[in-house]
Amino acid sequence: MCRKLAAAKDSDTIEIWGDGKQTRSFCLVDDCIEGVYKLMQSDFEEPLNIGSDRLISIDDMVDVVAEIAGKKIDKKHLLDKPQGVRGRNSDNTLCKKVLNWEPKVSLEEGLKRTYGWVLSQVR
Repeated sequence: MCRKLAAAKDSDTIEIWGDGKQTRSFCLVDDCIEGVYKLMQSDFEEPLNIGSDRLISIDDMVDVVAEIAGKKIDKKHLLDKPQGVRGRNSDNTLCKKVLNWEPKVSLEEGLKRTYGWVLSQVR
């Protein structure tokens, strides 16, 4: 989404596969690396989710990135394209208990950092 918004002009229309209501959770890679590092340093040997438990719809994520970019964007939903599962989220209960870890960076701050980097690459 950051690349699409970085390449878009103000008032452009971007395409979204599906209806935009599908939900996901996102974790900044820096946070994810910290969680994986803590897991590697532990003696825990079972599967463990490392991620964010905050759900956001794809439409809402587009709105957040558009606000960061300072652009007004129209959405065109492509209902004939795959949208993946309806919702996906990370249950971090065990991760918090075993590693005393959870992401530190909010979705908005992570997208702001990511958008800045992507924009510099697109330019």
